[in-house]
Amino acid sequence: MPTAPNGSVVDLDLVRTPGAPVVLRAPELSDLDSALDWLRAHRTAVKEELLRSGALLVRGLPVRSAADFAAARDVLIEQRAGYKEKATPRTDFGEGVFSSTDLPAVQPIRLHNENSYTLDFPGTLLFCCLTAPEEGGATTVGDMREALRQLPPELRERFEAAGWLLVRNFSELAGLPWYKSFATDDEAEVEEYCRQNTIGHEWLEDGALRTRQVRSAVVTHPVTGERVWFNHFAFWNEWTLDEDIREVLTETYGPDGLPFATYLGDGSPLTREEVDAVNAVYDRVTVRETWQPGDLMLVDNILCAHGREAFRGDRRILVAMGDPVSLDACSPTVSPATGTQAGSRTTSGR
Repeated sequence: MPTAPNGSVVDLDLVRTPGAPVVLRAPELSDLDSALDWLRAHRTAVKEELLRSGALLVRGLPVRSAADFAAARDVLIEQRAGYKEKATPRTDFGEGVFSSTDLPAVQPIRLHNENSYTLDFPGTLLFCCLTAPEEGGATTVGDMREALRQLPPELRERFEAAGWLLVRNFSELAGLPWYKSFATDDEAEVEEYCRQNTIGHEWLEDGALRTRQVRSAVVTHPVTGERVWFNHFAFWNEWTLDEDIREVLTETYGPDGLPFATYLGDGSPLTREEVDAVNAVYDRVTVRETWQPGDLMLVDNILCAHGREAFRGDRRILVAMGDPVSLDACSPTVSPATGTQAGSRTTSGR
């Protein structure tokens, strides 16, 4: 049973349903100040439950605006974390509050751990529903402890030994251009960031940028000591792309010019069947809960990956990131590397 800071027992009204994240039902509270007081009184118990479940949806609070959400964030998250090496468009509402993503509604987003490719990343994500869509649009989550257990042993061993390699080609037409991803139009600043963050980089024709970075695919949670699958490997792999999109991107940019490409850390690609096996694990561990206005959802970004269903109708989901964690604190099985000599198409996974 969770305990409060003074040692008293806190009774959380938790609902555990197969196929859904754990839901914490809040009491009926008429205003934001009462809701914030309730969150403060239960914060320790909520954080303890988050470490157990990996994700926790809090339902029934009167959170109705970005400002309300920021106030709730400040109760639940001690330290804000930035969004670095940006990969998707977001609307910035200020005070560290963003739209969850501005990608088109018809495009589902597969499970991933936020900023798994950076040297430090948010330990906690907090989502909020201001407007629930008419259909679909759940923020899906999946337990990465279980994902690691379910991975085919041979694949798990290869990733533990080699890590994963991310190759990015920054473009005005696909993905984000480099000056938006790195939040500067100064090439020298980008080069210095890459040097400090163990990222291989090269400038191509017309001022385009290509980067490479090797990261650990398996890490250990610094608090619970549990090993987890933590990466964007399948998320950005060519075999995860819709076939028509893959063909268009390859025809447009060439096999080495895809906006995102992933490999084993030694540069060798996986076959379609191997990538399918990883994605099948994600599918098996995915759980969902339909959004309701006012819902908050805490996600431990190491224990759980998150994604998004396609949807219809207006959808306003906000996100804030906090509790930054250093990769060094997570016992990576592979040290960060620039991957400059890896990621070549000289070997084929086709």
